[in-house]
Amino acid sequence: MSDQSTMASAVSAALAAPADLAGTAVPDDSAGAAASVVTKGRRTRAGRRIGVGGCLAVGWLGLLVVAAVTAQWLPLDDYDTLVGDPGVAPFADWSHPLGTDGIGRDALSRLVYGARASLVVSVGAAALGLLVGGLIGVLAGYLRGWVEAVVDVLANTLLAFPPLIMLLALASVVSPTLWTLAAGLALLAVPPSVRLAKANVASAARREYVLVAEALGARRRRVVARELIPNVVPPLVSFAFVGMAALIVAEGSLSFLGLGIPPPSPSWGGMIAAGKDDLADHPAFVFVPCAAMFLTVLALNTMADLLGRRLDVRESML
Repeated sequence: MSDQSTMASAVSAALAAPADLAGTAVPDDSAGAAASVVTKGRRTRAGRRIGVGGCLAVGWLGLLVVAAVTAQWLPLDDYDTLVGDPGVAPFADWSHPLGTDGIGRDALSRLVYGARASLVVSVGAAALGLLVGGLIGVLAGYLRGWVEAVVDVLANTLLAFPPLIMLLALASVVSPTLWTLAAGLALLAVPPSVRLAKANVASAARREYVLVAEALGARRRRVVARELIPNVVPPLVSFAFVGMAALIVAEGSLSFLGLGIPPPSPSWGGMIAAGKDDLADHPAFVFVPCAAMFLTVLALNTMADLLGRRLDVRESML
């Protein structure tokens, strides 16, 4: 009770301070203030420009999402149907712009349906991992004490465990489907999400508005929901794109090893694995899905960088 009274007195004194200073002479610093405003404006505009790289990243991701969502309505051949001679090179036959694979299936159709698999797994795993890890990190950063100690031990243990071995163990126990892969890969996103959320909450919990809310008798649930979570969401949103990029690579690695989405369902990693033996004679079997994965990961990392600049409150207030 004494701490709350002291804090309330401090708040009242802070609110009354401007009235006490009403008659105090303030030096004229209009030129410096104007220069500061101009500098802030320039920095804000610079931070909001996405540039050519950002436009290309948005365009590629938009095209990929639209193609993956509308794949069944696009004029594409069935991804498991033999439509021509095997090993047709890209752009040699415009009825199959990216050619055919080693047994005569349309490469473009398999690439688009493989994009759907990669996006479903990466988005689902990132969303689940960020939701679980973010909530755990918020509670650990705010409650501190033994809760933080237990969460730190669990997060550090998961981070120390080799990710590939963890995924191989899960793949040997659970039959691989889109949703089981997403749930398994979500385990990789939980520990970094916990650490990121906990660090941001630990910093925000010492801010004046949180201390004032606590001094005025706000419940912990309200402080977490109204004061802390809004400060955690922007960095987690930016981190989500980095996480999706890493999860796409992880899903592709599992499919390449034969532990991902089982054939005949297409995946980029599975396409690379199927074409590796014919790399010398038909490099497009490998380069086409590799290029799609490379561009997607690059675009996601670019979006993470752009969102990190736009959503960072501290940078926008400089």
